[in-house]
Amino acid sequence: MIDHLSVGVSDIDLARKFYDTLLKSLGITLLAATDQLLAYGSGAIEFIAMLPYDGASPTGGNGTHIAFRATSPEAVDAFHQAALATGGICEGAPGPRAYPHAEVYAAYVRDPFGNKLEALSGGFAG
Repeated sequence: MIDHLSVGVSDIDLARKFYDTLLKSLGITLLAATDQLLAYGSGAIEFIAMLPYDGASPTGGNGTHIAFRATSPEAVDAFHQAALATGGICEGAPGPRAYPHAEVYAAYVRDPFGNKLEALSGGFAG
């Protein structure tokens, strides 16, 4: 249903340092890079960090977050640790969460640009 997701950033070099480390913890790699964007995925581009096209400051949406699938609770822990080690902010420590559809293990962080991110084991995909 979704081809890819993107977040706005104000500094490509800082974004690369953060996202290379963060996404490596989940087995996701950088597939393409320009001076305007970084494209990540597992075989195909699924996530992009980019300078806003209009040149204005990037903003994180209120109530918006991007959830990355983790293969295990340990991968969620590694995601959280990687975020904090590279300038991210904790928005919810790793732990079990009771979702309406399932019990999951998740963590929430904000990147250095204010975008809210989640890693979870379980979730809608199982």
